[in-house]
Amino acid sequence: NISMRTSLGLMYLVGLSTASVCRRIRLPRIIGLLITGIVLGPYALDLLDPSILGISSELRQLAFVIILIKAGLSLDLSTLRRVGRPAVLLSFLPATFEIAACVLFALALLGLEDAFSGKVTLSGLLAVMSVACTVQFRMPPEVDTRLSEKFGKVWLATEVALFVLVGAAADLRYLADAGLPALLLLIGLIFRSAGTYLSLLGTALDLRERLFPVIAYLPKATVQAAIGGAPLAMGLPCGGLILSVAVLSILVAAPLGAIGMEVACPRWITREA
Repeated sequence: NISMRTSLGLMYLVGLSTASVCRRIRLPRIIGLLITGIVLGPYALDLLDPSILGISSELRQLAFVIILIKAGLSLDLSTLRRVGRPAVLLSFLPATFEIAACVLFALALLGLEDAFSGKVTLSGLLAVMSVACTVQFRMPPEVDTRLSEKFGKVWLATEVALFVLVGAAADLRYLADAGLPALLLLIGLIFRSAGTYLSLLGTALDLRERLFPVIAYLPKATVQAAIGGAPLAMGLPCGGLILSVAVLSILVAAPLGAIGMEVACPRWITREA
């Protein structure tokens, strides 16, 4: 049997190495971490201690809390107030469009009508970020900067655990069973893009400057990884399929967005203000 120490060593050694390779070929590092989890996980080489997999849900939640705190501490409220309406719309409209599309297509294509018997609450997650924003507002700037840097360093370690464990928990055989309908769920990206573009209508941005945020909003990573496994952890019958589709969407959307931004930025973004 693989010990917990050996499993952790493999997660970080192989994960960081694979992530470095992805960065060298200009792909997001999380792709390497997810692939590491899939390869080391119980559905491939089975080189991870079951005790780690048993607490993977808790570790993913911890990682998500850390990135939410870091995001709250790094948020520039004055910039948000200056941007105004587009910033508010971008905070919820693209996600709302995508959620609606995914729910409709999941019901129609994957037969999940009777699969949901529980719910995932987001109030706690919003509370974490709200507390971080409050701390940032009340703390002196130098203290806020130091806190953000500290949480950034913690995130470097927890990021590896988050994405490797998500990859390990994903049983890609669900995707083979679901076939093309699982891939068609990625049509949610089209609705997400439509919500992004609509959020920027009426601004001073030209067409290309409105299209660039559409590309920038394509990647999925931390939130997808952190809550994609929630239905599986709750014991819902559809949990394995939902997590596998979540991993698939990360593997497709993250490189698509990264390559798209790299190509479009020097061509479409030509002025600073």
